[in-house]
Amino acid sequence: MRRGRTSILTGALVAFMGASSPALATDTGLIFVSNERSNDIYVLSPDYELVTKIETDRRPRDMHFNAAHTLLYVACGDDDVIDIIDVATLEVVDAIPTGPSPEVFAFSPDESQIYVSNEEDSTLEIIDVADKIVTARIPTGAEPEGVIHSIDGKTVYVTSEVADMVHVVDLASQSVVKNIIVGTRPRRFIVTPDGSELWVSDELSSEVHVIDLATLEIKEVLTFLPPGFRPEDVTPVGMAITKDGSKTLISLGRANHVAIIDTASRNVLSYVLVGSRAWSVDLSRDEKTAIVANGLSDDITIIDMGSMKPVRSVPVGRTPHTVVIDD
Repeated sequence: MRRGRTSILTGALVAFMGASSPALATDTGLIFVSNERSNDIYVLSPDYELVTKIETDRRPRDMHFNAAHTLLYVACGDDDVIDIIDVATLEVVDAIPTGPSPEVFAFSPDESQIYVSNEEDSTLEIIDVADKIVTARIPTGAEPEGVIHSIDGKTVYVTSEVADMVHVVDLASQSVVKNIIVGTRPRRFIVTPDGSELWVSDELSSEVHVIDLATLEIKEVLTFLPPGFRPEDVTPVGMAITKDGSKTLISLGRANHVAIIDTASRNVLSYVLVGSRAWSVDLSRDEKTAIVANGLSDDITIIDMGSMKPVRSVPVGRTPHTVVIDD
């Protein structure tokens, strides 16, 4: 494990921090990118200059801030831990042990628990954050990945990549109460802001399934085809949605585009060309900018949401997985 070993680009960091390091505690505008193969987090300034590289445990993937944005949690799949980074010091300060190969996780609404998919032992693990102990292990289909909870916090949804299912987990009984068959190799989720729909990206069937959360039935199946690509090139994975729910962004993997969709009509407003194997996508707080992690070109793409066009690409580490913005 590599706790606390942070490589600092001294000049850039000093210039960014100025004289007052406590200002880094929250709302910094820093961009964090996890890199699976270089085992680090690239930290970029709001103008996309490299501030530092934070060494983590092996294979950092999914990342989430706590609500206060004082801590950043990183699932490290090859060392079976979730590393904890202090956002003020940009150092790994602690870690939470998990089951084998944690991939994606979500906090409970009160942040007292973490729900994490353990890819290798096919379980959804529930971990007490304060005590760092596992309180429940719920069996899922093989290779669980996506994890998200309902707006009321009573239900967790988990994808199984091999079973082609969404598992509906009731937290009160800590059991799977329904399995929903979706497309091939389901990966990630979004819940619409009104809590009415669950969107599921299906990587190998080139689809997004829309599930009605009132009935837990499939409501619609969306497909995408950027100009010049074959259907089998379209491998949707990461998604993001605006706060008002009006626009949804879907990274299309090997199709090297992000689809920007009118959520209500399902019409594609734009196919935005990005890097190779578009994976994760995040929106800035003002929603003027989207940032996409491109897993095979080892860079991120910055999208201007007004024009819905790419404006810049920035190199990062090897095989970027997730991008999050501290704003």
